[in-house]
Amino acid sequence: MSQLTRDEAVADFFRRAESQEVSDPADLDRIWAALPVVQVDELIGSWRGGELPSGHPMDGRLAAVRWHGKTFHSWHDVKPMVCVADDGSLYSDTEIGKGEASAWMVGFRGESTASMVYDGQPVIDHFKRVDERTLMGIMNGKTSLVRDRHFYFFLVRG
Repeated sequence: MSQLTRDEAVADFFRRAESQEVSDPADLDRIWAALPVVQVDELIGSWRGGELPSGHPMDGRLAAVRWHGKTFHSWHDVKPMVCVADDGSLYSDTEIGKGEASAWMVGFRGESTASMVYDGQPVIDHFKRVDERTLMGIMNGKTSLVRDRHFYFFLVRG
């Protein structure tokens, strides 16, 4: 398969995010490869999340726990599992997330990019920029890498 240009990757990303079609992980990896890395300071703030289905066992599980997104207060104060309570309020579900997280620059696939390291489980979420408001994420780690497949997701600022 040929490499995508950044513009092609962005268009393909938004098409897949909107349609929620199950994508071949290789196609999502081609999008990832064409996107620019992110610095940790760019993560600060609140983000609404969504999945990029790929046939991973995690597909659909975030919606089932009413996951809203992530909040990065600082490098060392990250709420990875911000969920929606029955009354509509948002809260950090530390039981599901097995604690909270911190943000670091981490090498992944030959690039150093902003990544979120969970406090209580061997999982790292790596991020790349789709546009000024949108990040693509890949969940990586001992418990998330299933049958050599990563879990893919996105974050939208706000």
